[in-house]
Amino acid sequence: MYDIIIIGAGVTGSFIARELARYKLNVLVLEKDFDVGNETTAANSAIVHSGYDPVPGTLKAKLNVEGNRMFDKVCDELDVSFKRIGSITVALDEAQMETLKALQERAKENGVETILLNREELLEKEPMLQKEVIGGLLAPTAGIIDPFNLCVHLMENAIDNGVTLKLNEEVIKIVKEDGLFVVNDQYKAKVVINATGVMGDIVNELVNDKTFDIMPRKGQYYVFDHFKRPFVSHTLFMVPSDKGKGVLITPTTSGNYLVGPSANLVARDEKSTDKQTLNNVRAQANNVIENIPYYETIRTFAGLRATPSTHDFIIEESETENFINVVGIESPGLASSPAIAKMVIDEIISKKFDLVEKEDYNPRVRRYVKLKNLSIEERQEYFKSNKDYGTIVCKCEQVSKGEIIDCLNRSCPPHSIKALKRRLRVGFGKCQGGMCQSVALEILAAHYGLDKKEIPYDGPKAFILLKKTKGEE
Repeated sequence: MYDIIIIGAGVTGSFIARELARYKLNVLVLEKDFDVGNETTAANSAIVHSGYDPVPGTLKAKLNVEGNRMFDKVCDELDVSFKRIGSITVALDEAQMETLKALQERAKENGVETILLNREELLEKEPMLQKEVIGGLLAPTAGIIDPFNLCVHLMENAIDNGVTLKLNEEVIKIVKEDGLFVVNDQYKAKVVINATGVMGDIVNELVNDKTFDIMPRKGQYYVFDHFKRPFVSHTLFMVPSDKGKGVLITPTTSGNYLVGPSANLVARDEKSTDKQTLNNVRAQANNVIENIPYYETIRTFAGLRATPSTHDFIIEESETENFINVVGIESPGLASSPAIAKMVIDEIISKKFDLVEKEDYNPRVRRYVKLKNLSIEERQEYFKSNKDYGTIVCKCEQVSKGEIIDCLNRSCPPHSIKALKRRLRVGFGKCQGGMCQSVALEILAAHYGLDKKEIPYDGPKAFILLKKTKGEE
């Protein structure tokens, strides 16, 4: 018997879980995938938007601005990479410059600092821009973040403080009996929170009549390798349209670069990439930057955003008492997520439970060892204490066996190659796992006491090895 069940362990569900972990409540998180943050959270632009763009008075505007201000503290507590590099929206003609002036007025209404740049000021900040640009709108508080580890560390901290997580648990049935919800015929709770992303309307309709639709919008991206020569130092946006903020060009916290996304409505499970769409992304980006180094591409990917028919976040108790929808969390959902969690607890959950804070609540995760960021002398100290830190598994990203084993011994560990890749970047470099995947596979198999054929790439049926091709069967 649980007080609260959260359905969905993306960044929104994980922030809510961590916020609830402060209190003396019995909380369960159910996630359909083999890992947390495996859907929209794992495939987005990794941007913490400043909040100048959403329409004033909407939940998007309010929560984006509030959430943005919370990230410095959250990322310090959770040991997550976060940098306020600022964003610049670039104008290519006079009509777009007028749009930027209107956006600056909107920024004032939302309480967000912006600075209008002329052509010379813009090119001084970003020399790689096309010389035809005429101005830009700088938002200094915008940032870049590691969304994979934000979600993992949120859930790790929640579990460390008493929350229960169950993976591979797709919710297909919810009934209400005697004032309690029974989920999948086995989990009972007083309150259910629906935080299921692109499945938000489907899960809502397990309990309620249809009141909204969630339309999956696919975005495709290029990922560039990290390189040291000059490229871009801010997140660069195009002037937004009714489809979204358009194609962006941005550094990442890992030193890579992203170019994308596209924006097309698709089926809920459609995550493929295609040459035509990526070429269109490329053409749009070429309008802004000269000589984009596409030869540095190490991979492409696609992610889905949960676009709601309401055109705003849906954060409310449904027509069924104690069933709470937190859905339609499209951009700027990542930036808004800490404020969304606070709103859910302060405005909804606090009215249903007597919230008593735990005396031993700890908002911090145990710090991660990141050898790549240490000096030679500091690395030597780790080598002396544990020889596994002297064994480099991923040469592209300089990740040691010791770091992998430390990650495996935490409360929200990886169970697949893809989950390990996202946490530590093992296989995230130029060779994309060509050199290190076999070693990572051995480490995972040894840790879990499994045959290497039983370690999946991603989900429980996506195995890397099927049978031996040499030696004895």
